[in-house]
Amino acid sequence: MKGLAIKEVAERTGLAAGTIRMWEQRYGVPVPSRTESGYRLYTDGDVELLRRAVAFRERGLSVSAALERARGVGGPTDRPSIFAAIASGETPVRPLVLRKRTLLAISRAIEDETLARAAAPVVFAAFQTERNYRAVQHRYERLAHNADAAVVFADFAAPRAEEGMPAEVPIASDDALGNEWAVIVDAPGCAACLLAWEQPRRADVRIADRERRFESVWTTDPQVVRRAALVSCMLAARSCPALADRVEALLADRPLAVEEPAPALTALTNRMVAYLEAR
Repeated sequence: MKGLAIKEVAERTGLAAGTIRMWEQRYGVPVPSRTESGYRLYTDGDVELLRRAVAFRERGLSVSAALERARGVGGPTDRPSIFAAIASGETPVRPLVLRKRTLLAISRAIEDETLARAAAPVVFAAFQTERNYRAVQHRYERLAHNADAAVVFADFAAPRAEEGMPAEVPIASDDALGNEWAVIVDAPGCAACLLAWEQPRRADVRIADRERRFESVWTTDPQVVRRAALVSCMLAARSCPALADRVEALLADRPLAVEEPAPALTALTNRMVAYLEAR
């Protein structure tokens, strides 16, 4: 079997062999293969992942946050897409094709549930265009008022960050994120995210705006939500590195919303159903 022995990995990463084994046992990273006699074998990808984690540790992140961030920026998540990072992640979320009007209802439910229940959330949202964001800016200003951080992506002309307001992060017209819809809330005891990308259609096909179709995923799984938030930090860092570092530091010290997931899920689902029934 071809692979790197733990001694080689230690030499190439600067980590002690005992630290590598401890991270594997405690955090599940890296995941080596084994020889028939039980010796660990690592890949070049494992080395790169550990090097990234070491770099994030040097920036002050905890071990768990550094490993999560290192995993979030590797492989498929190097693409500038929150949806792709989650859809190709280790915890797959089944996508559904939804109309824009349904996405609006789910987004509104997540936003209102956050206002009603979430204490000091970290919020990310992607709007494709600035016009889409301005239509609901008042809602995100309310979210930002009670949030530890609120970040919105759209085709803004320039970054903008003011105390108590959503931070505006620009995306290029040809950026993959410019074709996506996202609402992400990571808060103690409350986690939810909705991610979608608009399916291409022929230029000569005309449909009503609210009938546009998006491949979509939504989840209240705290680990998936945290991953979506960390990938959002990575994308924000391209134009707003100081903002991304601040939000990432908040997430590094924040426990996952695992204490009472069922009541939050029930409340959110009920609110979604009510909104959809009213249409």
